[in-house]
Amino acid sequence: QVQLVESGGGLVQAGGSLRLSCTASRNIFSINTMGWYRQAPGNQRELVAAMTRGGSTNYAGSVKGRFTISRDNARNTVYLQMNSLKPEDTAVYYCNAQIFADPYWGQGTQVTVSS
Repeated sequence: QVQLVESGGGLVQAGGSLRLSCTASRNIFSINTMGWYRQAPGNQRELVAAMTRGGSTNYAGSVKGRFTISRDNARNTVYLQMNSLKPEDTAVYYCNAQIFADPYWGQGTQVTVSS
């Protein structure tokens, strides 16, 4: 099991940047995949970015070239650097850890991008 705590959300103008952090309650070195999802009102939760412990990454097409996921195993933390933010990026962002067949989620952090 693992507990995940997100931070770094907030209100930003279009074109601005934010960095989200997700700190885990245990060592993340052995967690194969960690990622970020988001959910806007009325929409389903969708994958934003994910990274395996080997360093492979996967991004949603809408964020490629603007968002970067990284993980710091020494700090048990996963980051999401978000640049060139758009109003359509507004959502609650959730950290995810996939441990074998079980997904674990943080409580979410709100990101609001104003036009």
